[in-house]
Amino acid sequence: MKVTTTPIEGLLILEPKVHADDRGYFFESYNMQSLLAESGYNTPFVQDNQARSVKNVLRGLHYQNPPVPQAKLIRVLEGSIWDVAVDIRKSSATYGQWFGIELTAANKLQLLIPHGFAHGYAVLSDTAEVFYKCDNFYNKPTEGGIYFADPAINIDWKIDLTNAIISDKDQKQPLFKDATNSFE
Repeated sequence: MKVTTTPIEGLLILEPKVHADDRGYFFESYNMQSLLAESGYNTPFVQDNQARSVKNVLRGLHYQNPPVPQAKLIRVLEGSIWDVAVDIRKSSATYGQWFGIELTAANKLQLLIPHGFAHGYAVLSDTAEVFYKCDNFYNKPTEGGIYFADPAINIDWKIDLTNAIISDKDQKQPLFKDATNSFE
């Protein structure tokens, strides 16, 4: 597995080795030993989630605060998304900055999002099926969110936001400066 760093410390792009022939392809989408050897990341994942969405759906920005933060390993099984992570670690040199990457079923790239990041994505294709691993179980009392269109963060979602399909919950999230965040 090839591991590429991003401009924001801790965010990693994972590219599996794909073995293709006339039958199709095979790849190892996750191997804890390989990930540890390539990146030093060794937190085991305990929960898998999967979501199917239509074009222009925007989900996020979500996170879980300590003591039950969630790291996530995101990949796309069908279609394409613009995947975004926002650094919410208050002591980080990149606090408040975001990183985006197009994850597709075709490119098979994955984004590893450690603790201390808010996460969201916009669907670019007609439909997309997103699969992600989490290193902690969902814990409603610790969940947090940030308004997806906060001008202080200024995320380019790669879709026309006037056509975006967004949950009521995500439309009512607080601005970055007002969000409950206990990441130091």
